[in-house]
Amino acid sequence: MIRFTRDFDPDARFGPPPHPPLVVRGLSAGYGRGLVLEDADLEIGAGTLVAVVGPNGAGKSTLLKACLELVPDASGLVAFFGRPLDEVREQVAYVPQRETVDWDFPITALEVVTMGRFPRIGWFRRVTRAQRELARAALHRVGLADLARRQIGALSGGQQQRVFLARALASDARLYLLDEPTSGVDAVSHAEIERVLRELADEGHAVVCVHHDLDTVRRTFDQAVVVNGTVLAQGPVDEVLDSEALRRAYMREPIGAEAHE
Repeated sequence: MIRFTRDFDPDARFGPPPHPPLVVRGLSAGYGRGLVLEDADLEIGAGTLVAVVGPNGAGKSTLLKACLELVPDASGLVAFFGRPLDEVREQVAYVPQRETVDWDFPITALEVVTMGRFPRIGWFRRVTRAQRELARAALHRVGLADLARRQIGALSGGQQQRVFLARALASDARLYLLDEPTSGVDAVSHAEIERVLRELADEGHAVVCVHHDLDTVRRTFDQAVVVNGTVLAQGPVDEVLDSEALRRAYMREPIGAEAHE
């Protein structure tokens, strides 16, 4: 399983706090029929907008899920702000792929976004007016304040994705992990999501986003991470997207026999 080893001393490795929002060392992960990700290393700094790129089945989504302990078979070291996930979970927000969500569940957009406050206030505590106002502010930030009472299933795909981004914003996290947030959305939603992610990084948050559009990555992101079975490269966008590592990533097969995104 994912471990935070006692011999891992963040102060010795990275100097005194603040520690990087995310450090990954030797991360391997699979789904019972072989590895999808093997011996991956990664380091994400504060105030950066990072794109995770690579071919289909390369393990990009698995990388995020394994860091969050959402993959059944995983090993390696993952540290968030120099600590294990359980100690800083409220500082980490995750936006999954839209296809993984049951959009028929009878709940309004505002109720979905308010759920982002639960890690802070507790799952069984009463939601106060102040908490709802924070949720409304998050909806406003993604351009959907006028749809707060709309059933989530009645929204377009792009609007649904923006609601889930708003839920992450409502959590007031320091690190945001997003899995294909602009996949299949309309042009307006794409622009809104791109704008908010850029703002988050400019405000000092760390944002890691699995992405498929290399043109958008080059235009908007600070760094790129190339994944195909492992992390092949990480660095400034222009350097990585013009690197041999990117070309190799799209030329070779993923390491898993039945790779999962």
